[in-house]
Amino acid sequence: MRLKNKVSIITGAAQGIGLATALKFADEGAIVIVCDLKAEGVKAAVAAVQARGAQALGFALNVTDRPALDAMVAAVKEKFGRVDVLVNNAGITKDARLVKMTEAQFDAVVDVNLRGVFHASQAVADTMCAQGAGVILNASSVVGIYGNFGQTNYAATKFGVIGFTKTWSRELGPKGVRCNAVAPGFVETPILATVPDKVLDHMREQVPLHRLGKPEEIANVYAFLASDEASYINGAVIEVSGGMTV
Repeated sequence: MRLKNKVSIITGAAQGIGLATALKFADEGAIVIVCDLKAEGVKAAVAAVQARGAQALGFALNVTDRPALDAMVAAVKEKFGRVDVLVNNAGITKDARLVKMTEAQFDAVVDVNLRGVFHASQAVADTMCAQGAGVILNASSVVGIYGNFGQTNYAATKFGVIGFTKTWSRELGPKGVRCNAVAPGFVETPILATVPDKVLDHMREQVPLHRLGKPEEIANVYAFLASDEASYINGAVIEVSGGMTV
């Protein structure tokens, strides 16, 4: 068990990559803190984690709500005494071409995908530095490396978290806190549920493996980066895309 007793906060953990990560961390022995918007989703995810034999707590919160994040971290510290891992997985999309994108669409994505990562990370940083150990993992995307048509807002945020990652690795590294990012390619998650089959087929054709990724394949990378096996990996951006950008 690579994450035995590591207190691990995962945002957006009720579905998709976040849920897969919560379950993978459970299998690796972590104490899993499930955070997501909807209480029913949090409850179901906590039950799934506990069914794997792991300890779990659930918090229904929005990552744009700093007081709620601070209260969650305080509750976790009160119960477990520390915070070892933060996975900033929560994210949304509101796609439109530049000439059609509204301010509301732009602001909503920036608030969750960028400002939410800042708030969650700042909420745990002091604790991790005081411990002299910790791991912050940020969800970027291949869109955050290469851009994508119709995703001005999303691309900006995913580029942005790479900037966070590089900066925090320098700031927090001397305190024993590692920060890395994962950049998934096309992954079978609820975000793709409304995408037409024709578009999905085109997406598969862009990947040398000729398939979309599975949430578990991203979760495996998070688990490795959170573990002591990755103790000398800091400030990295790991692309997990099936080779789509080769």
